[in-house]
This record gives sequence, structure tokens and C-alpha cells, in this order.
Amino acid sequence: MTSILILNGPNLNLLGTRQPEVYGATTLSDIETMCQKYGDSHEVEIGFAQSNHEGVLIDHIHAAKGVHSGIIFNAGAFTHTSVALMDAIASVELPVIEVHLSNIHAREEFRHKSFIAPVAIGQICGFGAQGYLLALDALTAHLAR
Repeated sequence: MTSILILNGPNLNLLGTRQPEVYGATTLSDIETMCQKYGDSHEVEIGFAQSNHEGVLIDHIHAAKGVHSGIIFNAGAFTHTSVALMDAIASVELPVIEVHLSNIHAREEFRHKSFIAPVAIGQICGFGAQGYLLALDALTAHLAR
């Protein structure tokens, strides 16, 4: 069975209360429930992890090799700063889709640069929580090839 890790970075544990005008009212738990329903209906095993710590995220990426078929990753602010996360993704050789709730390209200039994008198979941003389901569709289709 296909297995996908949905990995979330810093401050995403505060979804629903953190800047709802930017990130919406949907909580991380709501997103996990949506994704689990997707997995159940598409026969895809879904794993979830969130951390506010870069090293813990790297550990989750490393641990995904041989366990998961791919990763959906919202690295939060680490997207714009972490060469270490980029290197971790490149080292495990799993397909990764980068997800952001907001459109990072329509926000502050510093958010336009992604260190994840060069090692991801694609990027989905600006569709709120729906972006995770779009990423699940894209990743499952990619894995079915």
C-alpha cells in the first residue's frame, strides 16, 4: 500500500488561531482529519508529523526513507531559510511536494525564495487547507506512474 508522510514545520501547530486572516480558521487537526479521510477512500496510508524544530524535521525526513513512498511538506518559515532541510530531502530520494496555505509569491519578498522547491517535484500554495488534498492527488498520481 502507498504510504505518504505529511510533515508540517514551525508554528503550524497554531493553525486556526494564528493569523486567521492569512492562514484561515482550519486547525492542523482538521487538516489531518481531511487527509486521513482522503487516505481511507483512496487506499493510501497517511502518516503525520509536526515540529517547531529543524533537526526534528530532518529526522522525520530521514526516517521516511524505506517507510513512506513520498512526503507532503509544509516547512513553514524554514522554507525560506533551511539548506539543511533541502539537503535532507535530496538525501532520501523520495518525491516531495511543497505545500503552503498562503500564496508565498504574493507575500513579502523574503517569502518568495524557497530552498525546498529545487528538490521538490512540485509546489502548491495559496489554496489554504485544500492545498493538502491537492498535494495528495498530485503525489498519488505521481507514484502511480
